[in-house]
Amino acid sequence: MTTATTVTTQQETRPSAATKPVRWAADAVAAMREGARLRLDYSARSLWSVDRMIEDIRRESAPYAAVELVLRGFGAYAGEVIVRQAGGEWWASGGDHWVRTPDGRLWDPIDEARRCYTQDGSLRLLCRDATTGARRD
Repeated sequence: MTTATTVTTQQETRPSAATKPVRWAADAVAAMREGARLRLDYSARSLWSVDRMIEDIRRESAPYAAVELVLRGFGAYAGEVIVRQAGGEWWASGGDHWVRTPDGRLWDPIDEARRCYTQDGSLRLLCRDATTGARRD
């Protein structure tokens, strides 16, 4: 019975779970359009550009604290790409946000953006993996 209660609670919070990451993603899109003249269109292909932007930031040796919100925005953007491409949805718990794809897998694109900054991740590859498993051809 505890499991059923937990599931009900999660189901009730799912719609509001998307509020913050959707806003963070939109802010990242606007910032890239205005600051870098880069148009992000929520396509999987656009994540190549996001990965390159993170690589450029890393090369500048910016301290993590200075780029933390930018990385969160890029991660949220990648999450929105997965949501739109795979029919996923945002989930939240304890201040963390994940994307759940229709096959039940959970993905953490915000943490993946942080890993990209430390040269240990790729938003493009995360999206590829998340959307490949979710497609039903």
